[in-house]
This record gives sequence, structure tokens and C-alpha cells, in this order.
Amino acid sequence: MLHNVIPIANQRHIDFDAALIRKLSQNGPRYTSYPTADRFSEAFGYRDYLQAVAGLRTRGTVKPLSLYLHIPFCESVCYYCACNKIITKNRDKAVTYLGYLKREIEMQGRLFAGMNQIEQLHLGGGTPTYFTDAQMEELMDHLRRWFQFAPDGTGEYSIEIDPRTVSRERVLSLRRQGFNRVSLGVQDYDPAVQAAVNRIQPEAETQAIIDAAREAGFRSVSIDLIYGLPKQSVFTMAQTIDKVIRADPDRIAIYNYAHMPHLFKPQRRINEADMPSADERLDMLGLAIRKLEQAGYVYIGMDHFAKPEDDLAVAQRQGRLHRNFQGYSTHAEMDLVSCGVSAISAVAATYSQNVKTLDAYYDLIDKNELPVARGIRLSMDDALRRTIIQMLMCHFELSMPSIEQAYPVAFPTYFAAELERLKVLEADGLVTVGPEWLSVTPKGRLLIRNVCMVFDRYLSQPAPLPRYSRTI
Repeated sequence: MLHNVIPIANQRHIDFDAALIRKLSQNGPRYTSYPTADRFSEAFGYRDYLQAVAGLRTRGTVKPLSLYLHIPFCESVCYYCACNKIITKNRDKAVTYLGYLKREIEMQGRLFAGMNQIEQLHLGGGTPTYFTDAQMEELMDHLRRWFQFAPDGTGEYSIEIDPRTVSRERVLSLRRQGFNRVSLGVQDYDPAVQAAVNRIQPEAETQAIIDAAREAGFRSVSIDLIYGLPKQSVFTMAQTIDKVIRADPDRIAIYNYAHMPHLFKPQRRINEADMPSADERLDMLGLAIRKLEQAGYVYIGMDHFAKPEDDLAVAQRQGRLHRNFQGYSTHAEMDLVSCGVSAISAVAATYSQNVKTLDAYYDLIDKNELPVARGIRLSMDDALRRTIIQMLMCHFELSMPSIEQAYPVAFPTYFAAELERLKVLEADGLVTVGPEWLSVTPKGRLLIRNVCMVFDRYLSQPAPLPRYSRTI
């Protein structure tokens, strides 16, 4: 494979070094949080969450909130999927779930009364559009009853859509209901790949939904792709990328498929003989980066690309980019309130995750308790390392004096062991370390998870790593 230097529109660029990626790719967290969710404990429960919210109220500084709702249902299983979902055609289950979800929303709304301004909303799943149009209308009305939403021009209100489950009319209705951003699952346009992962989705069907989103006036249309799926090749990936570029989305996410059948049963239906080799996967990634750059997309970080004028690219240039459980965000760090099975909240210096089964979820809500199953209260060290990882993930650089101003530490002393480990990455060309700045090089940007892992204190504790995907 060629060693390519790829200039990016905002003067950021990626140096795609295939040999280095082969050498350094390893299992590691995606850092949608720190500490990562596998470090949460059942010792943290409902009452700890109540204390965290009470702490916000005591502090008296009211900030806008981010709100996430998890809709777990899907009509059919996609074999690659690692999400917490329930495959069913029994629509009565959605009726029951909506009733309990509304009760949890009301409980959270009462808890946050007086500090319930929402600037960010995301519906994920599963398939959020498993809910009918009428059910979605009911849900949005209920949300507005308990939370105050910022105006459409200020707030970021997004929903994940499976193009196979919606019509043009439904897309127009979603915009009227208040959503202004939409994310479409595509994964791959090749029919053989789609058949291998049980997701038949003709290009024309997807394009019709993109056209409807434009017609409806959605502020941003995002497309999700996956590389490393069965039956994929560099040739099929090139065709898919070309079709996506012609569709002209505002944002594109291209994820590396994590094959972990020991954790996710649907993946056991994938024929491993059909899987592309590690070298083929790297070729696909290099091709995707090259094509997207040539089409004018900016590399944001991790798996994400955006047009230079998109809010995500603008936020990164202005130093406002943030990362949470939904990926990259344009809004400054906000407390995240999450509802639904398995949903994770981030309030004050805590994380809390809801129970993962419907029965447990319903049982706790029937007891008038928020369905918190586990979580963690961040120590000063956790908060410090979370800040460092955020800066690296979002901006590829870190000012050591700024850390010293925000936390009671002398950076060279507190992180002496980490700075020593960084010398290895510096020798490989991933980072440069000066007296005041830690900077990720163009060669290190695709391996940013490796850099962040240096600051992850929990990785030094004995634990098997196969629960994490490969860093590339």
C-alpha cells in the first residue's frame, strides 16, 4: 500500500502509514466516556444518581442539558450489529415500552425542574422509527411537557433512521415534530455484502430518504458506513464511497467492523471465510480517506468526516468540539440525561447506566424508581484524565499548562510514567512532546485511541481486552 499524505481543507491532514498501523493496531476503548462503561459498578445506584442531580441544584449554575432516548426495537436483525436491541414484529411491545419510557421521562423531568433546558436531543437504538408517526408525536409532546427545548436554530435534535422503515411522508413528519438532524444507516451499497449481513437496502431506497430529508429542511444529513464486512473488497468499497459522495451528505462516519461473536450472538451468523483480511481492511480505509478528502470532506477524528461548513467542522476549528456516548458533538460539555433500557447518563461527576432488560426496566419504574443498574462517581484523577482524553480525541493536542491551571497537579510529575510511555509513541512518529504541548502528528491521528490509552489508568489493572474493538 502507498504511504499517502492527505491534506485536509482546514489545514489538518492525515499521514496514512499502513505499516505503522499494522504494527500498532491493538484492542482498545473508543472513549465515548472515561472511565469507560466496563468500569461501572453495581455499587453505584439510583440514590447516587439522585445525589448527583442534587449537587447540580446546590451548585446553582444552570447549564443546558443533552437528552438521549434509547428505542431498542428492530424488525429484523443485521448480523454485524453490536447494539442493545430487541428483534420483534410484535408492535404491542412498542406500545408498552413507550408508556414506561414516558414515565421515566416524567421522573427525570420532575428531578430537573427549574434546570431542564434542552439544547441537544438524540434518539438512538435499535431503530427509533420503529415507533409509528403517531407514537413519535406522542413522545415529542411528552418531552416538551417536561423539558424546555431551545429554539430550532439553536438546538441540535437528531434521530437515527433505518431508510428501509420510513417513507418520504414520514421524513417530512419527523422534521415537523422538531428533529433537525438525521443519521442514516447505510453500511454498504453492494448487494452481496448486504445479503451477507442480512440488510437488503437498495441505493434508490436510501437516496429517496436523503432527498426527502433535504426537502424537509433537515440541517444536517449523516450517513454511516462500515468497512471490514463479509464479501467486501476494495472494489466494492470504492463503488459504495462514490455513491455516498454523489448523495452529498453533510457528515460521513465510516466504522471499522468489530467482529466479536463471543459477545454478540448475531455476529455468529457471519461466515468468517467471507471476511476481508486485515490488509484488505486497511486498503479500504486508505481508499475511503483518499476519496473523501478529494471530495472536500474534513477529517474530524476517529471515524468521522464532515463538510468544511458543517457545524461539526466549525466547532472543531473553534475549539468547541466535544465527544460523548453519541460520538462527536458541536455543543460544549453538557450534563447528559438518558432514558430507556441500557441508556447511560453523565451528570456532574458521575456516569449511570440503566438496566438492560425490559422486565427489569418495567419493574423498577413500577416501583417509582429510576432504573439505574450501575455507574461510577469520578475521582479527581478520573476527571483529570477524562479532560485530557477529550482534548486529544477532539483537537489532537493538549496544553500542559492549561491542565495545571484547571487541576492541582504538576503535569511532568503527576504524569511522569505516561510521559515515559509517550516516548515510544514519539519514536514511532505518533506524537510530539514539548515542554508545554503534547501534539498528535498527522501520522498519529488515525491511531488516536492508542495515544489516549497511555492516560487510561484502568488499563493497567488486570482485565481481558477482547471486549474492546481494534483501534484500527
